[in-house]
Amino acid sequence: MYTTSDFRRGLKILFQNVPYEIVDFEHHKPGKGAAIVRTRLKNLITGLTIDPTFRSGDKVEAPDIQEREVQFLYNAEGVFHFMDPVSFDQFEVPVKVLGDAANFLIDGMAASLLFYMGKPVNIDIPNSVVLEVVECAPAVRGDTVSGATKPAKFQTGYTCQVPLFVNEGNKIKIDTRTGQYIERG
Repeated sequence: MYTTSDFRRGLKILFQNVPYEIVDFEHHKPGKGAAIVRTRLKNLITGLTIDPTFRSGDKVEAPDIQEREVQFLYNAEGVFHFMDPVSFDQFEVPVKVLGDAANFLIDGMAASLLFYMGKPVNIDIPNSVVLEVVECAPAVRGDTVSGATKPAKFQTGYTCQVPLFVNEGNKIKIDTRTGQYIERG
């Protein structure tokens, strides 16, 4: 059990029988009445955020969650396979759990998988990843407008806009939070 005095960023709590992570909180003492704690909570299953208010001294439970470091093995028909490098246990994770992270997983990549009541519910991958361009239109002479881009397809099947100087076979660093080009890998 946690009380409102235990709240800190990153703390995982069970609120209304759903696991949440505290994104932000603020203790507020009005001139009259009891102190309150305003929070911003991120749902660990859906990723949505809510802004509940707690009274000072309220208690919340700790969720039955477990975070495990895993290694991505392969993707087979929309089911992603991961392995715990310590115990060699393998996990199957459906694409709906991974969300946009599925676009950036490459063989052997390390990630952090979050389990709630024994089921995988969320994944945390590095903020950037280096992917190889497998399909890209050639740059046309005369297309020298500052900041001009073209679409490029990567080995994972993900497509984004890249500068004109990028060609097939190049390795490119992509921001996994926004899905945008950062620099040459």
